[in-house]
Amino acid sequence: MIPYGDYPDLSAVRRVLVVKLRHHGDVLLSSALFSVLKERMPQAEIDAYIYADTLPMLEGHPAIHAFHLYDYTWKRLSRWRLIGREIALLRAIRGRGYDLIINLTEGDRGALCAVFAGARYRVGWNPEGSGARFKRRLYTHIVKRARLPRHMVEQNLDAARRIGIFPEPEQRGLVFLIPEAARERVRELLREAGARERDFALLHPTSRWLFKCWPAARVAALVRELHAKGVRVALSAAPETVELAMIEDILRACADIPVINLAGRLTLKELGALIDACRCLVCVDSLPMHMASALKRPCVALFGPSSEIAWGPWLNADARVVTQSYSCRPCNLDGCGGSKVSDCLTTLTVEAVLRPVLERMREE
Repeated sequence: MIPYGDYPDLSAVRRVLVVKLRHHGDVLLSSALFSVLKERMPQAEIDAYIYADTLPMLEGHPAIHAFHLYDYTWKRLSRWRLIGREIALLRAIRGRGYDLIINLTEGDRGALCAVFAGARYRVGWNPEGSGARFKRRLYTHIVKRARLPRHMVEQNLDAARRIGIFPEPEQRGLVFLIPEAARERVRELLREAGARERDFALLHPTSRWLFKCWPAARVAALVRELHAKGVRVALSAAPETVELAMIEDILRACADIPVINLAGRLTLKELGALIDACRCLVCVDSLPMHMASALKRPCVALFGPSSEIAWGPWLNADARVVTQSYSCRPCNLDGCGGSKVSDCLTTLTVEAVLRPVLERMREE
């Protein structure tokens, strides 16, 4: 039978490199692709090229053989030292002798890597904007984007479909591995706070993008409502100044409530362990929501200007999205009119969030 598409002969592929130079959540959402590639090409070694700080998202993935890490702190080096680091990294990539490279990143670094590596098959997104014609020549197989919103996991898997790999629905799950040391650290912190696993709701109300966040006063009101119903509450956040400041605002607004504050105290693997230990996660469109999807934990996610169709919980039957039907959303803007404040979030009521949280906890 003559194949309909111009699919490559994957039986001869021995080494594969997947490039995903993006943020933590984006990298975690690529985890399904590695599983699918390994299922189709068990003979191949599959490597990942990612930013160094996103390594915990894929570390321990059973389908990944090795990592190439780009350290963003290199940008602080002198020009010549930076060039030296980048050349050394490209040489290491070329030295692996990849047969297939899949670039899931829109920028130039992944595209140039695909060519420099000398791979026979080079897969990448259909380039847009300046230099698009030149970039198309760098690839042997161009992945087209859907015109309507499509979840990022499926977009990543479209790169596999473009070369003739069509995953079954049950093969599309996310993978996030938590080492036992991270789980024990979380158990220790919970013991110190007088709490146990499955004994608390976890609120992770922050994001590096504050326009995605529910106001601190509303979060504090939710803490009060949960406490009034006998629910123990824990708070978490990244160790970033702006996120920790928001946590402090929340704690000041409910200073009389005994909250387990773990904000800024956890590694990414430990955060995953905490999510796995809670009865329900409440968060915004951010990394913890994707971790909950990988771990199949109950989750209530608040969405404002971003699209829950493209970025929402993935294959998680215990997840619920809370949003409002504004005609303008999802606008993908940094607040209304670029103001850094999203009206679709600031007007979201406490009751609209509380109800699905209590439902998830009852089911748990």
